[in-house]
Amino acid sequence: MLTIKKMISEEIEKILKGINAESGLDANTVCSMLEYPPDEKMGDLALPCFKLSKVLRMAPVKIAASIAESFSCEAVDKAEALNGYFNIYLSGEYLAKKVAAEVAEKGDKYGAPTELGEGKTVVLDYSSPNVAKPFHIGHLGTTVIGHSLKKLHEFAGYKCVGINYLGDWGTQFGKLIVAYHKWGNAEAIEQSGVDALVELYVRINNAIAEDATLADEARAEFRKLEDGDEENIRLWKWFVDISLAEYQKTYKQLGIEFDSYKGESFYTDKMPAQVQKLRDMGLLKIDDGASIVDLEEFGMTPCLILKRDGSTLYPTRDIAAAVYRKETYDFDKMIYVTSAGQSLHFAQWFKVVELMGYEWYDKLVHVPYGTVSINGAKLATRTGNVILLRDLFAESIAKVAAIMDEKNPDLENKEKISEEVGVGAIVFYYLSNNRIRDINFMMEDALSFEGNTGPYVQYTYARTCSVLAKSPDYDKNAALKITSPDETSLLKTLSRFEEVVREAIAAYEPSVVTRYILDVAGAYNRFYHNCSILGAESEEIKNTRLVLTEAAKTVLGNAFGLICLAKTEKI
Repeated sequence: MLTIKKMISEEIEKILKGINAESGLDANTVCSMLEYPPDEKMGDLALPCFKLSKVLRMAPVKIAASIAESFSCEAVDKAEALNGYFNIYLSGEYLAKKVAAEVAEKGDKYGAPTELGEGKTVVLDYSSPNVAKPFHIGHLGTTVIGHSLKKLHEFAGYKCVGINYLGDWGTQFGKLIVAYHKWGNAEAIEQSGVDALVELYVRINNAIAEDATLADEARAEFRKLEDGDEENIRLWKWFVDISLAEYQKTYKQLGIEFDSYKGESFYTDKMPAQVQKLRDMGLLKIDDGASIVDLEEFGMTPCLILKRDGSTLYPTRDIAAAVYRKETYDFDKMIYVTSAGQSLHFAQWFKVVELMGYEWYDKLVHVPYGTVSINGAKLATRTGNVILLRDLFAESIAKVAAIMDEKNPDLENKEKISEEVGVGAIVFYYLSNNRIRDINFMMEDALSFEGNTGPYVQYTYARTCSVLAKSPDYDKNAALKITSPDETSLLKTLSRFEEVVREAIAAYEPSVVTRYILDVAGAYNRFYHNCSILGAESEEIKNTRLVLTEAAKTVLGNAFGLICLAKTEKI
């Protein structure tokens, strides 16, 4: 569609120069003004001429009429002026000739704006669970939003480095060490894994609520860990290994791999240099025994760098990590995907990085997302009030399997497909929402197999595969014959893919892709129901509809790859 919009804009530019050669309006400006009307009856594209009125010193109605009088473009079937809008109706034959051919030619690269990222590197910090805690639904956002942004940037030609910045350092390990010494059992922990660690964590927090001296013990044990105590280091490594084994199961279900698992602990020997730099620059101040950077003049509370006892905090580690990553990867952009609740934290240490004189401070990007609750109840690991992601996935997978047993009992690879569709249902539900919105996760809605859901779009993909499997020998290079508005509508929807990818990257918003997938699925299903494919009235029309089916399959598959959704050839 971008190519077609440029063609149309160039034709309009010629007309506008005839109206006023000094207006300065060029094709790029016109292209940026073109809109998609809310109703196809109003055209496929529209130019609101009131945006040109001031520059051209003409009434919008007169501008639209002047353009309509002289306009001609091979991509356009009809164009008309109406109430100050120049409405454009695209040619189905032209779309068939250009769009279907481009999809076939580019295949899994169709829609990829590779010039965006050529020669550039993006580092993405996402998922990053706290060690010794289970994956619960609250971790879903950072994990799937982060990975979708990685796939989007890769699709656009960037070199991407995915980092799982594990929360493997901090006072929680002091708490766990105290809890293990008091109540732990090595054999039980080996057997139950991270669940046993969670029980210890919940128990120690409940005990601290009754006896505050236990918090002092926990801080002391963490300080020993920071000082390299051999036994505490051994326990800490054990806790990390147990946790990673659990996390890998979830990542495998989601099809996610990371390039680095360097967690907070990796930066313990890299923080002193940054703290010293702050001191040398006169940025570090002592406030009630703690070391801070005063950010009052920037409208923010102080950024804590060191506690009173000299131990580090999150900003200290984040600054050291950013410096290391810039030196290691020389990124053009560094993206952090965390909850909106951490927005102040990122604003603070981003500002500190700027004050430290690092010229790449403006390459740091925080991508926030909203909170998740279950039926209105907030999540809290300390109290054990969580919905584990593995349990949610298991429930969804079981429901899919039951439906398949009923509707398609002889389906091969039923277990694998049930997992792909079951996990996909959860991911699609989450990514269907604008990332900044708070989500009240309703199980029944997420696992529904009707309406705008993951199973619906995966079934649509399977439908395209089924149609093509029944007639594999069609002529992919033959001229196409468009005979139905549903064919044209599908082509128009497919043509928008690159614009969607660009918009999703610019806004760091995977839901743009998710909504587009629903558009493609809807357009294909209308085409499928209204246009006989295998029983078409002629071989030429049948061949055309098979080509369109192949194009829909390709675009759906490409889009699925951008949101962690499996391409299910059979359901």
